Amino acid sequence: MADLIADADIVINLIGKYYDTKKLENTDTFPYLNYSISTSIHEANVVVPRTIAELCTEMQVDNLIHVSSAAANPESSSEWARTKYEGEQEVLKAYPWATIVRPTQMFGHEDKLLNWFANMAGRFPVVPLIDGGHALTQPVWVDDVARTINRIIDDPEMFEGRRVDCFGPQDYSYAELARFVYDITGQDPTLSEVPSQVANYAAGVLQYEGNPLMTPDLVNLWSEDYLPEMTPEEYESQPKKDKVFTMKDLGVESTPIEKVAFKYLHRFRKGGHFILAEGYH
Repeated sequence: MADLIADADIVINLIGKYYDTKKLENTDTFPYLNYSISTSIHEANVVVPRTIAELCTEMQVDNLIHVSSAAANPESSSEWARTKYEGEQEVLKAYPWATIVRPTQMFGHEDKLLNWFANMAGRFPVVPLIDGGHALTQPVWVDDVARTINRIIDDPEMFEGRRVDCFGPQDYSYAELARFVYDITGQDPTLSEVPSQVANYAAGVLQYEGNPLMTPDLVNLWSEDYLPEMTPEEYESQPKKDKVFTMKDLGVESTPIEKVAFKYLHRFRKGGHFILAEGYH
């Protein structure tokens, strides 16, 4: 990392992880194999950001932008959300003038949100709605977050030691998002309202996949609201001193999910994009 940072004027940290990376190791007793953790959530979300911030201070990097999450919360039931908060604090201790960017869940071509519902329906006949899917989320388009970061880079001194919250124009329940996705993809899984305690049994098995669709910690995260800290009116009425910026303050308008989702979800349709159009089949 030091070699990469050495000649930088601005460093942007996008590193994060929502599951522990596991590996098999030999043991002396039956079954002679055991899973061990090679890279933990804590290492990815706390240790690495702290190390980057310390290097930026040591090497006198002009600006550091740390991308965290709107879910960052020391009281969350999710270790991922707790470590996101802890990572912010460690970054600011080591590099107090860092800019913290807090997006809500991001959607886009390789997202872990809308694609999650489509991938689950492609593998299983039943898709769980954690605690009925009633928790709320306010997804933001990843391109809007990228544009916001570009605006910060244009005038980094203005945002030193400040926070920028990124969020979409509307909130949805996870149940609403599931139905929205399946309306596009034409998939027809059974949506089952599952208590988080029960969903954790399935997640406890699926977490051992290489790129797990479900983990117990993800179940915990999706059982809580994943929203910006304030309402739009509260953001607007803040005093200028210590103001938390939003995308709007930087001239970036949030893009509705309906304008983007079809572009990458139609691939899950059987027969593809044109299957419903006369003359193409």
